[in-house]
Amino acid sequence: MGAMRRRNVAKIESTYVKEKEYAEMETSRKRKLLIRRLGLFFTFAAFTAYFMISSILSQTAALEGKMAQKHQLEKDFSGLKKQQEYLKEDIVKLNDDDYIAKLARKEYFLSEKNEIIFNLPKDGKEK
Repeated sequence: MGAMRRRNVAKIESTYVKEKEYAEMETSRKRKLLIRRLGLFFTFAAFTAYFMISSILSQTAALEGKMAQKHQLEKDFSGLKKQQEYLKEDIVKLNDDDYIAKLARKEYFLSEKNEIIFNLPKDGKEK
């Protein structure tokens, strides 16, 4: 019944109505373009933020690795410094003839005239 009672409403064809329809279509079109631009902007902003954050995280990880490597190299360097000091002391000692003679007797069991070398065990287990 409601379908039968339906009236056909005709549009008013005036310049004012046409201008209003055109203005509504223009605002609708501008709104769609604004939404597209904002969507594109936020997509670009999200991509840029992701790139920057991942870059910062990778640089932080690389920096931590370099710091650990630096710490290890500093430890190695201090050990090499100690070894260098020890070797310098050995060079000074090896320039002394008495030290060389003592070292030769100890390491190579060399003896002077009328000298007997006794080899004593270092551990108490050997008899």
